[in-house]
Amino acid sequence: MRGSMASKRVVSLFLLLLIGVQMRGSNGLSNFYYGMSCPFVEMIVRDVVNQALQKDPTLAAGLLRLHFHDCFVQGCDASILIDDSDGTAEKDSPANGSVRGYEVIDQIKQLIEARCPGTVSCADIVALAARDAVFWAGGPYYGIMTGRRDGTRSRIEDTRALPPPTLNTTDLIKLFVDKHGFTVPQLVALSGGHTLGVARCASLKNRLDNADPTLEPNFAQSLASTCSAGDSTTVPFDRTSTKFDNVYFHALQSSQGVLTSDQTLYNSPQTRMIVDGYAMNQAMFFFNFQQGMLRMGQLDLKEGNQGEVRLNCRRIN
Repeated sequence: MRGSMASKRVVSLFLLLLIGVQMRGSNGLSNFYYGMSCPFVEMIVRDVVNQALQKDPTLAAGLLRLHFHDCFVQGCDASILIDDSDGTAEKDSPANGSVRGYEVIDQIKQLIEARCPGTVSCADIVALAARDAVFWAGGPYYGIMTGRRDGTRSRIEDTRALPPPTLNTTDLIKLFVDKHGFTVPQLVALSGGHTLGVARCASLKNRLDNADPTLEPNFAQSLASTCSAGDSTTVPFDRTSTKFDNVYFHALQSSQGVLTSDQTLYNSPQTRMIVDGYAMNQAMFFFNFQQGMLRMGQLDLKEGNQGEVRLNCRRIN
């Protein structure tokens, strides 16, 4: 009996070690990174995000875009949060003009610092807040590995790494697939994140000024009328701009994609069938969006002394 019990313990220990390896990524991230040091971190993030979105549902798009724009510039290191009195930080770039939710991140960080000082990175808070915003808006829930470090550089010129709204499908594939390792279905699904939020008219001037033939005429007339108020005027990406769903892909099928980088996904034979698939099957869209977000959340991570855990998300320690 004793030999049998000892064998069972050895097997149990082996399984626990195996699970631990599986839940820790090769990049140092882990499913339970804060399990002992700050076990309530995800609860705090979720509660603050939910309260903020109940007051202003449009913040869901802002928090999702905050994570995306952070990760595509120097990796997921919360560099987009850093303030600079000279106006030369990432957040000062015109490319980040539509990003919102900084105050939500500040509130989360303040509450976490009161419970677990100097423990939870701002980069992890941004990633968790984006996930919870998507879920609150009706999108998929996905587990996030944590353990990111905060960066110590934030320069406006680095935002050139963000994809401009004028890219065609070939250019998008070069950026997302060839450079960053996404699959093409993940690229299209991440573009579907535009199911939340609005675009500034400055981002679609090229389509209106040049009478883009891929734009449905009545929709083009409506956009032109709205955007006559100025470049800072906004238009929704689809008719359910505060709900995470697949309506965005139906808009592309109707030639009502707002940006060049939206409509190109339906006009290109490389991605048209994927758009049709997501328009028909929302679950397929949700699955590939989850996979794309997990991949994006691991772009160019800082490790060890390459980064820090900021005490104030707006300032380097």
